[in-house]
Amino acid sequence: MTTESSSAAFLRIFKAVLLVGILGYLGFFVYQNAIREDASHPFKLGLDLAGGAHLIYEANVAGVDASEVPELMNVLRDVIERRVNVFGVSEPVVYVERSSIVSGDQRERLVVELPGVTDVAQAVAEIGRTPLLEFKLIDQERYDKQTELLIAAENNSTSTSSSTADANMLAASITAIGDPYITTELTGRYLESARLEFTSGQTGQLSNEPIVSITFNQEGGAIFAELTRDNVGKQLAIFLDGQMLSAPRINEAIVGGTAVISGSFTPEEARALAENLNFGALPVPIELVSTQTIDATLGAGVVGQSFEAGVAGFALISLFMILWYRVSGLVASIALCFYGALLLALFMFIPVTLTAAGLAGFVLSLGMAVDANVLIFERMKEEYRSGKGSREAAVEGFRRAWTAIWDSNVTGLLSSGILFWFGTSLIKGFALVLALGILTSMLSAIVFTRTLLIALPDVKRTESGIWTYLFGTGLIKK
Repeated sequence: MTTESSSAAFLRIFKAVLLVGILGYLGFFVYQNAIREDASHPFKLGLDLAGGAHLIYEANVAGVDASEVPELMNVLRDVIERRVNVFGVSEPVVYVERSSIVSGDQRERLVVELPGVTDVAQAVAEIGRTPLLEFKLIDQERYDKQTELLIAAENNSTSTSSSTADANMLAASITAIGDPYITTELTGRYLESARLEFTSGQTGQLSNEPIVSITFNQEGGAIFAELTRDNVGKQLAIFLDGQMLSAPRINEAIVGGTAVISGSFTPEEARALAENLNFGALPVPIELVSTQTIDATLGAGVVGQSFEAGVAGFALISLFMILWYRVSGLVASIALCFYGALLLALFMFIPVTLTAAGLAGFVLSLGMAVDANVLIFERMKEEYRSGKGSREAAVEGFRRAWTAIWDSNVTGLLSSGILFWFGTSLIKGFALVLALGILTSMLSAIVFTRTLLIALPDVKRTESGIWTYLFGTGLIKK
């Protein structure tokens, strides 16, 4: 063995002990946060692990300009997010899927994932409470004709002399008239706020009648002003979820972006309506097309299987590294523990929402984490066999292997980035965990493995003793 100053030896050993201490702290921290229910930084489990509700909605954007669809879907996503956050869902995920064209109708899909919520009916009811607010002009001529025919149809149904032919003829006449309501640009998309008010009784209304006063944003106020200015004398019907609440007559242009919704409300109904509108009126109609409930028991099984796979993978990797690289392999196994503890701590602190795909990425990254060590140890073996001491061989091995390590890890990071950018939410979870694993493995190899190897005694192949054997590999014989 070669000699060195006591201060240099102390510094090397101190660094190694410090890193081992950090490893112990990280391991204890991860363990405590994993088992305690009141942990400050618990693991965030995704829907497939924690259980919950998976809902898919279709938004009907037929008739909407294609250039406006992305913006409308983003508004819809924000509205639904506000809604699901109100009833305390932990880590809800709401995202928009790509549009498709089915039977000529363009539709967009909105996916809502609610971890921990197993009562699908409750979740659907909460989301469904968000109202669709629309303003439509009334075609008075069609409206009057339709009203007249509806009265005739009602009288016909109560008349003893009525016939099926007469009823069919009236129904056909009503259908032929068409829709008396003309759709306008003004919808809940432009709503800024809503509040409960009571009438003063000075404009012919009943005193203290509950109404809902709504305020539009700047764009909505401009549309409302133009709409009322161009249609003075006409009726503007206010629809909520397809039901007409009121149809006030436009007497003059209304500027300032405010309007009133009245509909014989009770104070409680008006207050609930104002609250729902403030949570967000839907910019486009949506329809629930798919529901799925995931049992938490299934998720617990996945976590257990992933843990078993991780332990088995770690054991096999460590066994191979120790049998083949001896003391260097033992150091790599300890570094692998550091890698796992650090990566799990990052999952807690960022935090990363773990899914089954993410756990698969974590188990896969265990094998990838030793790639750098294998490259380094092979270079070390060559330097050691050439006659250099183990410490110098370690330093030179790191230097020679660095280019290959950098190239392989950058390639992996690029692949992870592409998967994260273009993939679905399931693929994104896998890509994120894989990218974090690659970065952590580089830190583990460069800092932890290198420090521990340099802290070991410096020996040469020509020397005798146990350390000479331990620094060999399966291909090197004394």
